[in-house]
This record gives sequence, C-alpha cells and structure tokens, in this order.
Amino acid sequence: MTPLAAGQAFPQMDIPKLGGGTLRLGAPNGAHDWQLIVVYRGLHCPICKRYLSKLDEIKEKFFDQGVDIVAVSGDPEDKAQAMQEETGFSLPLGYALSIEQMARLGLYVSDPRSAKETDRPFPEPGLFVVNAQGEVQILDVSNAPFARPDLEGIANGIKFIRANDYPIRGTHRAA
Repeated sequence: MTPLAAGQAFPQMDIPKLGGGTLRLGAPNGAHDWQLIVVYRGLHCPICKRYLSKLDEIKEKFFDQGVDIVAVSGDPEDKAQAMQEETGFSLPLGYALSIEQMARLGLYVSDPRSAKETDRPFPEPGLFVVNAQGEVQILDVSNAPFARPDLEGIANGIKFIRANDYPIRGTHRAA
C-alpha cells in the first residue's frame, strides 16, 4: 500500500455504477468541478450505513460548492443494491472496487472476521476530495470503522478553501 499524498494527482479509475454504466473516480460529473469520493467498508458495516445516510442528507452543502459526490465499496452489485435500499442513498454508488484499486488509493484492506461479517476482503474507510485540477485536496484514510471525518466539517472546509483560494495543506516533504 502506497498512500496518496496531498497535492498528488488522483489516480482516476472506472468502477461499475449501481444502476448501470461506470463511475470515474477523480473526474466530477455534470456542472461540478470537484469530487468527493467516500469509500465505505460494505453492507456489513452499520457505521457505514449511518455515514452514507448523513452524506445523503447534507448533499446540497457539497453541491452548492460545486462538488460531485460518489460512494464506493468492494461489495458486489447485490450488496451495493441492498445498501442503497437500506440507507435510501440517492447519490451515485459504485461497487466491486478491486483489491488492486484499493491499494492504488492507499486504503487499508481487512479480511472478514467470519462469514457472518462478509465473504471477501474489504476496504476500511477513506475520504478523498479531488479539486478541479484533479489533485488530492483533502484526504482521510483510516484503518478502522470508527475514525471518519465529520461530513459537515468537510463541507464547511471546502467552502472556506474555495472562497479563500486556500492552498493544499500537508505538502511539505522532509529532506
């Protein structure tokens, strides 16, 4: 796993989109020029369900800032469909993120504790904000389901960044 760095070009990739077609991670859709990518663990995760529900609830705060939103997981299509049905998530939902793609994003990957949890390795949470230049503006990668950024804080942060031409932070590299 090689973590992505702040300011680095986001590694664009296509994944299947629930309902048909594909999602391009790192390339916003429609009139939006930024993209928020939320990687969730999968249908088995109750914290993910609450997080996606909250994201869906405040989506207009992101849209008002020109930010496209997608959520993705390593789940197969049937589990992604069940997640959408259980959460009421109305935004683009991607599925079948491969272990290789998870590694390209610098995500932590866990093995299931039992077949009751899930039947395949899955990504731990990740959040990426990609700016209009295709660079990683904000990133948060966790190795556990309990550590996730506050979505209201991310929306407010994007608003501040865009209004004040605030630079990408965390780009200093030790010699």
